[in-house]
Amino acid sequence: MNAVLLTHFAASSSGIGALGFSGQAFLIQLITFVLAYLVLRHYAFGPILKVMQQRRETIEASVKLAEQLRKEQVELEEKVEKTLHETRQKADGIIAEAQDAARQTIRDGEEKARAKSAGILAEADSRIIQDTARARKKLEKELVGLIADTTEAIIDEKVDVKKDAQLIERALKQRQAV
Repeated sequence: MNAVLLTHFAASSSGIGALGFSGQAFLIQLITFVLAYLVLRHYAFGPILKVMQQRRETIEASVKLAEQLRKEQVELEEKVEKTLHETRQKADGIIAEAQDAARQTIRDGEEKARAKSAGILAEADSRIIQDTARARKKLEKELVGLIADTTEAIIDEKVDVKKDAQLIERALKQRQAV
């Protein structure tokens, strides 16, 4: 066998054979490559391509889902912002209403206090007028008694009520004339 190889090597020592190229070896390597390719295509490339396709589909679905979630997040953030804005406006409205109600309550209380103080002042004025009238009547009685006593002392006679009234009227007329 060595001899066959040597003769074959010696025969092909010129031309392409000189470069170490053997047609038979090339043919065997080509057949081995084709067989290996077919086996790999049938048993390895198919499942590998199938797994890669599944991964591609999974990645695309994940990307679509991520985009959808981003859109939903933006919409949700806008909705939350809108709801917060509406809530703030409602809260401001409630606060304004409460302040208005408080102001109105204060005004009503002030009005009631004014009315009550006016009633108290009117009652006090009425009492003052009544007390003044009582004091005047009392003073008039005392004054009439004093005048009667003074008149008795001056004219040395007992003055009765009739005579006293005549004297008082005369004195008042004289005073009004002056």
